[in-house]
Amino acid sequence: MTSTPRLTLSSTTLDAPDAAELARFYQALLGWRVTKNEQDWVEIAPPGGTTGLAFQTESAYRRPRWPGTPADQQMMMHLDIEVDDLPAAVAHAVALGATVADFQPQEDVRVLLDPAGHPFCLYIGTEHAE
Repeated sequence: MTSTPRLTLSSTTLDAPDAAELARFYQALLGWRVTKNEQDWVEIAPPGGTTGLAFQTESAYRRPRWPGTPADQQMMMHLDIEVDDLPAAVAHAVALGATVADFQPQEDVRVLLDPAGHPFCLYIGTEHAE
């Protein structure tokens, strides 16, 4: 029997029409630092150096639609971001260029769209819930 190789998730990659622009948005939103900056590829990571986000320029990028329909470009994944103050976090994200999605499926979660149209969720973690 062969042993299982070591596998480590290094990042989640988001495609965008402009990798650097989207990286700047998430860098400012999360307060993370740039760890790699190449043409059409940028990586950011938290100060602790754990798993980060990568951004790749894709010339054929199509914005996903939230909520989607069968005819639309579907959301393939989304980021869940825990916050301690939901209204303040939404205001911060909007000031950086996010938009609040028209459809909000839950009272205690806010779905926003980043500048490239990727949905992401802000939510209050259980340790911050009243």
